Amino acid sequence: MEDFIYDKDAAGIVTVTMNMQGQGANTMNKRFEPGMRALLDRLEAEEGLTGVVFASAKSTFFAGGDLNDLLATDKADQAAFEFIEANKLVYRRLERLPVPVVAAINGAALGGGFELCLACNRRIVLDSPRAITGLPEVTLGLLPGAGGVVRMTALLGLEKALPLLLEGRQLKPAKALETGLVDEIVAEADQLVPTAKAWITANPGAHQQPWDTKGFRYPGGDALHPRIRQTVVASSAMLFAKTRGLMPAPERILDVAVNSMRMNFDAALRFETRAFIGLVPTPQAKAAITTFFFGMQAIKGGAVRPAGDRWKAGSATVLGAGMMGAGIAYAHAKAGLPTALLDTEMTKAEKGKGYSETLCDKAIKRGRMSDAAKAALLGQITPVTQAPEGSDLIIEAVFEDIDLKEKVIKDTFGTLSDDGIYGSNTSTLPISVLAKACPDPTRFIGLHFFSPVDKMKVVEIIMGAQTSQDTLRRAYDYVQQIGYMPIVVNDSRGFFTSRVFGTYLDEGCQLLVDGMAPVAIERAAWAAGMPVGPLQVFDEVSLILSQKVRETHAALDARLGVDSQFGAQNTATVAVTDPMIEMGRGGRHYGGGFYDYDAAGERILWPGLAQFAKRNAEITHQDAIDRLLYRQAIETLRCLHEGVLMTEVEANLGSILAIGFPAHTGGAIQFIRGLGIDAFAARAAELAAQYGDRFAIPEGALDRLRESKAVAA
Repeated sequence: MEDFIYDKDAAGIVTVTMNMQGQGANTMNKRFEPGMRALLDRLEAEEGLTGVVFASAKSTFFAGGDLNDLLATDKADQAAFEFIEANKLVYRRLERLPVPVVAAINGAALGGGFELCLACNRRIVLDSPRAITGLPEVTLGLLPGAGGVVRMTALLGLEKALPLLLEGRQLKPAKALETGLVDEIVAEADQLVPTAKAWITANPGAHQQPWDTKGFRYPGGDALHPRIRQTVVASSAMLFAKTRGLMPAPERILDVAVNSMRMNFDAALRFETRAFIGLVPTPQAKAAITTFFFGMQAIKGGAVRPAGDRWKAGSATVLGAGMMGAGIAYAHAKAGLPTALLDTEMTKAEKGKGYSETLCDKAIKRGRMSDAAKAALLGQITPVTQAPEGSDLIIEAVFEDIDLKEKVIKDTFGTLSDDGIYGSNTSTLPISVLAKACPDPTRFIGLHFFSPVDKMKVVEIIMGAQTSQDTLRRAYDYVQQIGYMPIVVNDSRGFFTSRVFGTYLDEGCQLLVDGMAPVAIERAAWAAGMPVGPLQVFDEVSLILSQKVRETHAALDARLGVDSQFGAQNTATVAVTDPMIEMGRGGRHYGGGFYDYDAAGERILWPGLAQFAKRNAEITHQDAIDRLLYRQAIETLRCLHEGVLMTEVEANLGSILAIGFPAHTGGAIQFIRGLGIDAFAARAAELAAQYGDRFAIPEGALDRLRESKAVAA
């Protein structure tokens, strides 16, 4: 079979049905350009041609560029330039055909696929939530390289095009029509081609693109228009505030979009090509493609999920209506999972449900929810003081106290349905220890949510020593059922996320003890790409909570007669925060910690932090950045080496989504790969020699990375 199926009807309209062989989707693979070139040769020579319709034989319309090829590209050379230019030339030839060309979009048309649509004179889309359109290349560290930046700017004008290009928005049909990305929506798939042909018949002269028309003007004004110049200045400032100069793609997109308005169309396309090939070999693009495309694809596709039928929870019970329990209940309700929210008193349980009502009211105020949707969501949550019988899923989200958790687990496990599973929302306590309170530990598993639950859409699934694969499968399906991302880890003190997060907080304290100014510590974290500085985030999670976690593990060690060494290297945390707590500075919730807060919630660093500087080390800005990042990367590497983490994919996605490791790196392990394994090891050795053994890499920990080039699930 052919990649492009050619069918000419009696009216002279050719329907080209794309069906790339050996692939699940149509992509810009190595056969695409030669195939399109041959197709254009035939169309340009076709006698009696009156129009062209592009359709797809696959469930998606066109998925864009082949990311495996892009990932394998190591340098921006003449060959890369010529390859991209050749792909763009067929689009240019397409839009210069002397007949109307229509894209009949039956499914997702993204990236290079939507760039094909932009080269058509009209875009008709199926009314389906899967028929999304857009140019998401920025999310992969790239820019649209097949004319997307230039054409979208010319089609919509700079003001409307920039948000779509800089954020990589993917629009469903109604929004795409409203924005101007598509021209028409049809209700049924079998209407696409007939509707396209009808438009061609009614508009035989509509074959010239606006930008090829004499006297063309950019919608909203050209590059010299005062409003456009203001947009450029504001966009530049916004980009730096958002990316901190760590992600080159958005800046390059802005550059191409603006400059495309200052040159002729074909020159603008070449300028776009140069910008594109300059981004392909960058560490940021490699990281984004590896983690946010292939990594996400692996997790969503269940690459680490045990084999078996899909499972769906029909009911759930959440034990504890505090902030975490209330947040979990909201996540359930939003996904349509009926949930009993239990607490010791009905007023507490109802208050927990009130949290969901507050979130709904905020969504209504922002125009993102209707009153009916609010009522439906709240109807899924039932406040209770006793666990109902027969729940498919129970999640205990009570206070992080092992005695309390064991009692709650023992008292409620019997209310599970026969094939239900029991999850603990503990953030650090060993699942294997808690499971001893269960009559059937094979059905007990860790389900660690993150705060705030409505925004942190990732769940750390922790396997206990006796947790069955069947329970893991059900837990994995449940997490996906509520629309969250599952990260599977093996049991240990602090698991993965809490262990690594603790090193970030501690290194902030270590820098303070070493004599670095608190404001310089926070600036270094900002420059590194962390969402919040270590001192500020410590205030948010609370110093007292950190202290209680340490006390809980000390008590557990005493009970088990072991020396776990949990957090043993976090010495500065103890040296700084314990005295602060004694001074009444337990964190933001307690009135102040590393920061002072006024009545309006504004913060300023507490002047008293100077007393904790025990050394007067001259720490460079770069050293501070490296210390904050390397500390987390080494602990992540240790988790992978110890078998707490099972895959690099989960290490990378978990470090970004749950901990806040800088997204531009692609995650903690991809950060190591991006720097180069040997270069990372050498720098870690320098840090260890200068600042201590916490930067020492465990023997053999890098062997796994050296043995494998690809990051795979």
